[in-house]
Amino acid sequence: MGVQLGELVRAESIELRALSGRRIAIDAFNTLYQFITTIRQRGGEPLRDSKGRITSHLSGLLYRNSNLLELGILPVYVFDGTPPEQKRATVAERDVRRSEAEAEWAMALQAGDLELAKTKAMQAARLSSEVIEESRRLLELLGLPCVDAPAEGEAQAAYMASKGDVYAAASQDYDSLLFGSPRLVRNLTLSGRRKLPGRREYTDITPELVRLEAVLERLELSREQLIDLAILVGTDYNPGGVPGVGPKRALSLIKKHGSADRAIEAEGLKADFSVEELRELFLRHPVTEHYTLRWVAPDREGVLRFLCDEHDFSRERVEKALEKMTPRSTQRSLDAWFS
Repeated sequence: MGVQLGELVRAESIELRALSGRRIAIDAFNTLYQFITTIRQRGGEPLRDSKGRITSHLSGLLYRNSNLLELGILPVYVFDGTPPEQKRATVAERDVRRSEAEAEWAMALQAGDLELAKTKAMQAARLSSEVIEESRRLLELLGLPCVDAPAEGEAQAAYMASKGDVYAAASQDYDSLLFGSPRLVRNLTLSGRRKLPGRREYTDITPELVRLEAVLERLELSREQLIDLAILVGTDYNPGGVPGVGPKRALSLIKKHGSADRAIEAEGLKADFSVEELRELFLRHPVTEHYTLRWVAPDREGVLRFLCDEHDFSRERVEKALEKMTPRSTQRSLDAWFS
């Protein structure tokens, strides 16, 4: 879920084509969750092949990357490694919520409430090892680089952006800013309209660009203070944060006291975590420099065998998606896309 900073962070709406020619490091797990959560049938069932295997993630990866490459955007997918020990409670809590949602999904289907069923199905989505392995296989066949993070994928993507190896990190969460990415792209792998939770209203989804420097300047904070603000609100490493402290109050406390630990002490707030320990997780998260960013032309026959022969995708639709991934379709030379 990530840290809840939306009401403090101003994002710039952009067109996807504004990212043409840019390398973007995408949080793979975050994106795969999007696909298996949103690409579902009316009653909440994910897309499946004739053998009952989920294919929502494969559909999302194929068609979204086809659109990105057609625009000249070069994605690199960063996969999570071993999560920090401090995240164990968050992971366990999410598993419990998913199990509860699975039971509620079944009850909604039995009652014939398809709208509620789809909502609960989305909440019950899980990222299995099979989904992850198949996703990596398809990305490799598409010629897109993958990077294995030693810990959090967002931290690795932020590190790559801070080095200038990529233009920005892409994720739905704001944690990338805390990890030091100079730019964050949101909604890169989403498009169209999305139903608002619990309401019969929809909102248009457009790409957003958030610049860390602009956020810090507007809030009049340092990056370390932004991290401390997030710690007060609550992160994946201290879910819930400090009781009674939301984003706006956290900002006021940091401005008044300078840091989260001083604010907690001065205001007599309750905190069952070490601010210094959590701050270090964001400032010095484990990352690797051992990665290669190289884009190559898709293995057309390999993609067709994998998606069409093994998973029942329409050959015509897959071929059209692959055609959009070739430089010829936009009169670019091969070197303009692939290195």
